Amino acid sequence: MKTSATLLFSALAVASVSATPLNNTARSGPGKRGLAWPFYNAPLNPGAMNTNPGTVNLIYDYETFSPPSTKGAGGLAFIGMQRCLDCTSSPIAQLKARQQQLGFVTVFTLNEPDINGITPQQAAQWYIQNINPLAIKKALPAVTSSATAGQGLDWVAQMITACAGQCFFDYINLHHYGSSFAQFQNYVNAAHARFPQFQIVITEFALQNPPGGQADQIAFYKQAIPFLDSASFVEMYFPFVATSPALLSANDPAAVSFVGTGSTLYNNDGTVSAVGKLFMQ
Repeated sequence: MKTSATLLFSALAVASVSATPLNNTARSGPGKRGLAWPFYNAPLNPGAMNTNPGTVNLIYDYETFSPPSTKGAGGLAFIGMQRCLDCTSSPIAQLKARQQQLGFVTVFTLNEPDINGITPQQAAQWYIQNINPLAIKKALPAVTSSATAGQGLDWVAQMITACAGQCFFDYINLHHYGSSFAQFQNYVNAAHARFPQFQIVITEFALQNPPGGQADQIAFYKQAIPFLDSASFVEMYFPFVATSPALLSANDPAAVSFVGTGSTLYNNDGTVSAVGKLFMQ
């Protein structure tokens, strides 16, 4: 999805260095699951999805300031995200201080730069200067599943080449919106085949505005969850999106037109939706 004050949708010689060898600290099963938490979610309680047996235990909010769950009733581990080169809400000059203050141990970077006018070369220079110095787990920018030359996985490959061995990272970061589980599975497997040295995180995924609405999303996630849980190369995954239909419609109409409201993890009354409950099992 897109970024600004609102969400955005959403044969390589690897020259970069991973801070963690493949599978050395890989999560397994439910420990991989988390919430993509938009900024307008104040009425909702992230802790509602962190009940026993604790299958959802991660959260990110597209920012380097924490959502209400961190060190609070939600009990979810916060992952910071520097989603743009220099956001008003998350200034790049404050990244190091916020990481030290909040103690997050993983950082996600740039949200869909492959379709937002940021070149791989620009991203590599920015990453070396601003992300490398953080002595924590790091993800390369989150890219779309676009198959257009220079976008998606091609953009990632070009950034790695531009890094010339000077970008230190642990994760390849993917988004996917498609028409079927098979399409999603093929994309994730293709990413692993292209970048086998690195773990994968999937920070946004859902069907793209399916005709059956929530019922179709439920059928999709019932296939996607066991696949992702069993894939040793997938470190974390976050369905789109941890909000309610009403809040998504009021705050991000572009997302509604793109993905619909059937994948939201909450109901309008603040209870966990049928989709959300799938991730709590």
